[in-house]
Amino acid sequence: MTAAQAIERAAGAAGRARYGEGALIICDNLVRIYKVADLEVVALQGLDLLVDKGEVIAIVGASGSGKSTLLNILGGLDTPSAGRAVVAGNDLGQMGRRERTRYRRRVTGIIWQQTDRNLLPYLTALENVELPMILDGARDRRRRATELLGLVGLADRAEHRPERLSGGEQQRVAIAVALANRPKVLLADEPTGELDSVTSADVFGLLRRVNAELDVTVVVVTHDSLVSEQVGRTVSIRDGRTSTETVRRTEQTDEGEHRVIAEEFAVLDRAGRLQLPRAHVETLSLRDRVRLRLEEDHVGVWPDTSRNGHAKGHDAGHDQEGSR
Repeated sequence: MTAAQAIERAAGAAGRARYGEGALIICDNLVRIYKVADLEVVALQGLDLLVDKGEVIAIVGASGSGKSTLLNILGGLDTPSAGRAVVAGNDLGQMGRRERTRYRRRVTGIIWQQTDRNLLPYLTALENVELPMILDGARDRRRRATELLGLVGLADRAEHRPERLSGGEQQRVAIAVALANRPKVLLADEPTGELDSVTSADVFGLLRRVNAELDVTVVVVTHDSLVSEQVGRTVSIRDGRTSTETVRRTEQTDEGEHRVIAEEFAVLDRAGRLQLPRAHVETLSLRDRVRLRLEEDHVGVWPDTSRNGHAKGHDAGHDQEGSR
């Protein structure tokens, strides 16, 4: 039994709420292992993540961090090797083939970076938006498709094929396609990766509008850390686990002006594991093992001076206060 499972069982015995109860997306100690020839590649290593209904969040990380694997699992395109992934009440590790197909059609909508994964080149914009509804047997498809194209600002491009649309317009149609069957979650994989900065800002503005008007939860997966300026919460993944979260909020100054405050938090999982930011580790020359001291309102972290005689002690609690 893992530490996280032991905590879960203890919570159940004590009558406490199960981890993630009430959240729309729950990733509980999620593990994904791929076999490549005779090798095993661990893409996710006990990842925990909660997303509430109505949020707009970004998941960022370097190549190989596990973010694309996470998106594939949440989109119903892959299954976890261990742990629990639940989206809108659907346990993704327990679904059969037919249930998974229904889940992909009705619960999530996916926007890919590459246009050829979003749109069929021989269909018009209107026909592309209608296609998911045809596959699901929905009625009144033409009206719904027309409304969605109007929502994304392309009512006058309904009869155009993708080749006659700009990159930004193609992504707008892709958003309409993803919304066709009224999903609860919109997943976007590098949706602005092939767009310029101005068009990217327009696409993110549209995603926020869709979130507000249709009450759709939006999860954007990207390697671009600047995306955090476009969303309310940014979750960073490192080595297959969530490492930090950046939360953005707006507050009013004494002069009556509004300013955006961004705070970065380290993520502490239920087993007590914590990934310190790389900059902190390198600055303090932390490695192998560290010393801890519990203070009244924080935890102090020091290098192990018995192994490195010239290392200086440092209080992590005060360091975090100074970084805000």
